Amino acid sequence: MQNKLSLSISPHIRKKESITRIMWTVFLCLLPSGIAGIFIFGIRSLWIIFACISTAMLTEALILFLRHKKLAIADGSAALTGLLLAYNLPSTFPVWMACVGSFFAIAVCKQAFGGLGRNIFNPALAGRAFLVIAWPKYMVSFSKPFIYVDSITAATPLNLLKQGRIESIQQAGLDYFDMFLGNRGGCIGEVCIACLILGAIFLLWRRIISWHIPASFITTLALLTFFLGGPQPGRADVLFSIMAGGVVLGAFFMATDYVTSALTDKGKLIFGFGCGLLTFIIRKWGGYPEGVSFAILIMNATVPLLDRFCSPRIYGYEKNT
Repeated sequence: MQNKLSLSISPHIRKKESITRIMWTVFLCLLPSGIAGIFIFGIRSLWIIFACISTAMLTEALILFLRHKKLAIADGSAALTGLLLAYNLPSTFPVWMACVGSFFAIAVCKQAFGGLGRNIFNPALAGRAFLVIAWPKYMVSFSKPFIYVDSITAATPLNLLKQGRIESIQQAGLDYFDMFLGNRGGCIGEVCIACLILGAIFLLWRRIISWHIPASFITTLALLTFFLGGPQPGRADVLFSIMAGGVVLGAFFMATDYVTSALTDKGKLIFGFGCGLLTFIIRKWGGYPEGVSFAILIMNATVPLLDRFCSPRIYGYEKNT
């Protein structure tokens, strides 16, 4: 009998956990942040989360059916994409637009490239970028925390920092404790830093993610913010800047995606450095106050190059002369 070795597309990661188990573990680690977002911004956040997840799973099922492929929606990848997209949306965002973004993330950014493991860009972040381009007005309209009325909006701490309105932050009474627990304006899943850190610690403990990308991402952003982010070098509030946006959500749960991030430890450190650098550049000089999503997407495009030049040297073959 002829022996055939069939290999699927990279990355090839040897772990006890299956893809399904990894996806659902990350999904469960993100749930506390979503529950906090629903508590902070109201029941509308739940409808957005439900709409994004259900649209992502239905889109994946439909495309797999049309391609005569095995239905694999139970692996959790589509559900996780929908959840992450919802976490990157304001609670005031129209539900039907969220469904369009979720459809785009799965159909265009994942299945159009061949499905799980073949996409170049993180589908959830690509879906968010599409929504920013298509409906920018709605992507920067944020609800005040614990005021469950859609018509009342508030500027996020990042918006205030971008506009240089430090006195407005002081008048709002925002402190580190408020930022840590999510008592501020922002996207549904990014505001409660405490819940995100708890989930990240569990993923690090289970070795589902490694420390390299989050550490280099946050450290790079912190150093650049400290030296260049304030009115004078060394005058910027680094901790406030990191907790004010989607850095924690992006660094631990989106930049660490197996498919769209570097494979080697060296590559991961460079990948995280690039994410931190680009996030700072967009925040400091860009027209949009938050740069995490676009920074990660840009670095996604560099992954093939990073994997090529950061791969370990292979020994055991004769060099051509």
